[in-house]
Amino acid sequence: MLGSIRNAVLKQHSTLGRFYAVQRSGLSSLVFVETKGSGFEEGALNAISAARKLSGPVTAVVAGSSADAAAQTIAKVDGVSKVVVAKDAIFDHALPETTAALLKALQESEGATHIFAPHSAAGKNVMPRLAALLDAQQISDIIAIEGEDTFVRPVYAGNAIATVKTSDKIKVVTVRTTAFPPAAESSETAEQVQAPAIDAKPMSKWIKEDVAKSDRPDLASAKRVVSGGRAVKSAEGFKIIYDLADKIGAGVGASRAAVDAGYCDNSLQVGQTGRIIAPELYIGIGISGAIQHLAGMKDSKVIVAINKDADAPIFQIADYGLVGDLFTIVPELMEKV
Repeated sequence: MLGSIRNAVLKQHSTLGRFYAVQRSGLSSLVFVETKGSGFEEGALNAISAARKLSGPVTAVVAGSSADAAAQTIAKVDGVSKVVVAKDAIFDHALPETTAALLKALQESEGATHIFAPHSAAGKNVMPRLAALLDAQQISDIIAIEGEDTFVRPVYAGNAIATVKTSDKIKVVTVRTTAFPPAAESSETAEQVQAPAIDAKPMSKWIKEDVAKSDRPDLASAKRVVSGGRAVKSAEGFKIIYDLADKIGAGVGASRAAVDAGYCDNSLQVGQTGRIIAPELYIGIGISGAIQHLAGMKDSKVIVAINKDADAPIFQIADYGLVGDLFTIVPELMEKV
């Protein structure tokens, strides 16, 4: 009798194991690619890398009136098995009503188990609405994937790391782009197919976008970044940040205090409520190192801090530190480079 029970238990376990294998082989991912003119936001490449951590095909979704040009590039990205192209002006600017409806329709037609997007302004706009349409709990700002249903994300401004396991059938995920490398170009080209027509009308209207134009490297992708804080004292004083950045070919960032004081444009803000970046070199000048600022730059490869307060928190994570008056140190530094 005990032998029969043991055989039955082993048989049941074996069946569960086969079911799990089938379930894993059925994984597939959609990745939302935000278009910008004829190009696309490069954070999509990092989201593709995240999707590749799972087994199964990766389908990129490119939508907008100029989707064809972006789709040509995405089709040559390593790991992309198919590109769905939705060439229609209603998808311009990634309005959540139309974009979420498109992704929902594609999830149903493709049978996707996971939907990824960068944790960007567009991703944070579209994905919550998509999660509601799919009756799923969104998992935000992940930095690692431990399994098909298990993800790692920072909480409390990066002071703690949470491992989240979801029971939702469809996983809606946004990706911290600095945590995953951008997907490389492939020698092969993925197939491109047209997206099915959807019945979705935007409830909001795009008015305009005011973007500060600059010849400097974009803050999100710059390999070197020079950031200024409240200690520069004024908008005129912030010029020293621009001068050093131009000297070394760097992008320009700022603390929230500097932005709130009107020293520079808010598009330069680095931190939990601004840009999250991880350049090869980050130079923080006159920045004390508030928790919300450190959350946006602490993954930088090399961190240099310049501050007259030797006890400033930023020195705790800095690789190199200079204690002194920034208006003395920075000009001397520019003479040396």
